Amino acid sequence: MNILIVGAGGFIGAALRYMIGLVPVSENTAFPVKTFAINVIGCLAIGLITVLALKNTRINPGWILFLKTGLCGGFTTFSTFALETTGLIKGGHTGIAFLYAFLSLIIGCGVIFGIEMVMSK
Repeated sequence: MNILIVGAGGFIGAALRYMIGLVPVSENTAFPVKTFAINVIGCLAIGLITVLALKNTRINPGWILFLKTGLCGGFTTFSTFALETTGLIKGGHTGIAFLYAFLSLIIGCGVIFGIEMVMSK
């Protein structure tokens, strides 16, 4: 049953990621705006889900599995992040590649840390 729960969440997360990819964004820069936004939103979501689950132990574990592993796992995209970062380096955009990697790490972790700090009060 857990496999179906994760699969259903993953399907929805992947479909949402695909739909965001269809949003027209001015690509005047090499910076991968859409993947960056997807990963930051995913960090925000998984942080909220984690804090809410810790605060309310009556939440069905199946919902947590659906949301964290399925939905967030299907929505965020580390493999695309790695591919785009490598492509930027290969394309001669080393500075943008490192900025992208640095911002993704700092903002992603910062969002989760901030949520935990705010919601743990």
